[in-house]
Amino acid sequence: MRDQYRDGPDVLLVAVDGSDTSLRAGAYAAGMARRQRARLVVLYVRPFSAMAGIGAGAATSMQEAYDSVAAELRQTAEEQGPRLGIDVLFVERDGNPFAEIVRLAGEIQADAVIVGASTKAGHRFVGSLAVHLVRASRWPVTVVP
Repeated sequence: MRDQYRDGPDVLLVAVDGSDTSLRAGAYAAGMARRQRARLVVLYVRPFSAMAGIGAGAATSMQEAYDSVAAELRQTAEEQGPRLGIDVLFVERDGNPFAEIVRLAGEIQADAVIVGASTKAGHRFVGSLAVHLVRASRWPVTVVP
């Protein structure tokens, strides 16, 4: 569709991690994709930093938890996409969430990025993922509370 003029986004990228705000961001993005007839790419990133400095047993448990969250999110995306009449692609990656969002947004030529607001108090001082994405200023970023 990129070769035709469109009055809206063709590709939306939403990052989800299973938190309440990311699930709201996913729902918002799905509604936007449906209204705009855009493709929705849902990204789940398993953060490496969460596993630094922990024992092998704990790392295995965390990996299993991340895999379980990813499986639930994938199932939801794959069930709800057809029900809503939207084209959904679910992508899983490992690494730094900011870097993976930026990388995938470039790969898919995202027209907009949608994320949930951080609920961590420390982000008021250091900056959240959403703030870093806005500062990257490569695409419009919607932050869903």
